[in-house]
Amino acid sequence: MTLKSFPPLLALATAALLVAPPAGAQKRGGETAKTIYCWEEDGKRTCGDALPVDAVDNARTEFSASGMLTRKLGRALTEEERAAAEALAEMERQAAAQVAARARQERAMVHAYDSEQALERAFGARLELVDAAARSSELGIESIRGSLMGLLRQAAEAELAGRPVPATLASGIREQHGGLRRQQAQLEQQQVQRRLLTEELEQALVRYRELRQGTTR
Repeated sequence: MTLKSFPPLLALATAALLVAPPAGAQKRGGETAKTIYCWEEDGKRTCGDALPVDAVDNARTEFSASGMLTRKLGRALTEEERAAAEALAEMERQAAAQVAARARQERAMVHAYDSEQALERAFGARLELVDAAARSSELGIESIRGSLMGLLRQAAEAELAGRPVPATLASGIREQHGGLRRQQAQLEQQQVQRRLLTEELEQALVRYRELRQGTTR
């Protein structure tokens, strides 16, 4: 039975009367209590004691035979909405995992280092490695630049003498120039790494002091 022609409240009350048992009647063993459904259909609210198949995915409200609200459901999500919800849930899961991992690292930091000096020494060792790599890159840049300048002089001398620049010389200039750019980019990355590591040390010291104070209270 579908009560489409009644106003929502009247339809709900009428449906309740139609499915409600007579006063004083006892529910038979195993009998399932009736449910009244109200859902949106073509912009109108429709109520009935049976939910049509084409309304299963619609937003709906369910009532007991006595008119008491028992459940309220939103409409089914589209594929795009479901994918977006799953992506958001995954992002939240990853963010929570990162927070938990950071908390574990901070607790481990307090237990691993008995003083700020010990923490600074640990970071100092990492900074030394970065500095050593940067010095190596600087030496490489100087070496490549020297070789490149020598090749460029040879090419300039050939052009001044009216001779064509040999193909092997031109190829060597291109290779040296490419190597120089790669070394320079590597040095820039190492300089950024050192700056980030220095900032990480400063933040670690602040957090270390906070955690140590918390454990001594």
